[in-house]
Amino acid sequence: MSKARITEVFHSIQGEGKYTGYEQVFVRFFECNMHCVWCDTPHSIGDTTRHYKEYGLEELMAEIQGLWPGCDSVSLTGGEPLMQVDFIQMLLPLLKQEKMAIYLETNGVLNHRLETIIDNVDIVAMDFKLPSSTGCRPYWEEHESFLKVARRKDVFIKAVVSKETFRDDVVYAAQLIASIDPNILFILQPNYYDKDSGVLALCAEYQDICRPYLTDVRIMRQMHKEWKIR
Repeated sequence: MSKARITEVFHSIQGEGKYTGYEQVFVRFFECNMHCVWCDTPHSIGDTTRHYKEYGLEELMAEIQGLWPGCDSVSLTGGEPLMQVDFIQMLLPLLKQEKMAIYLETNGVLNHRLETIIDNVDIVAMDFKLPSSTGCRPYWEEHESFLKVARRKDVFIKAVVSKETFRDDVVYAAQLIASIDPNILFILQPNYYDKDSGVLALCAEYQDICRPYLTDVRIMRQMHKEWKIR
């Protein structure tokens, strides 16, 4: 793939997960193989609009370099960036040449595609798509295979908890993670759209349920929404 379909490239502060507060260059890839009911970037997955720009490698690198000063890493996000893994395979060595750390944000189901780039990735921000939260089918086997690859690097997992999230889904996720490595950080992320529906208390309940299986379970909100930034 000589060009990538990208929704936007911008500089901002990471608002989710373990690296909240770090400055990053965000490269938002267009389109996703999943369609979660609470998706907060529908413009990037092709559900509402199909607006994107096609970038060649040189053009994208020039834009990243212009936004880079002061940043910790380059966030490849989406959509689902691994849908365009052929382009990413060409991009990552160029980022590495510039000594830019690479942060991959992914829905955590395309394990074979991750395998082709994992050596050049520094951080994997992996979602666990709980079926009762997403409205999609279960992806337990895909998540297990993906995590076995991702754990070769700095990986953490986040799962969106909505008012519809089942206890059994959260327990199963915690047990699955623990079977691979109980020290992997597991973040319960309250669904922003349910913030006035008691979802924070539900996260606290589920945190207690996960603690017998995992050493580090945290509740972390989407701070970029609180800060009103991208």
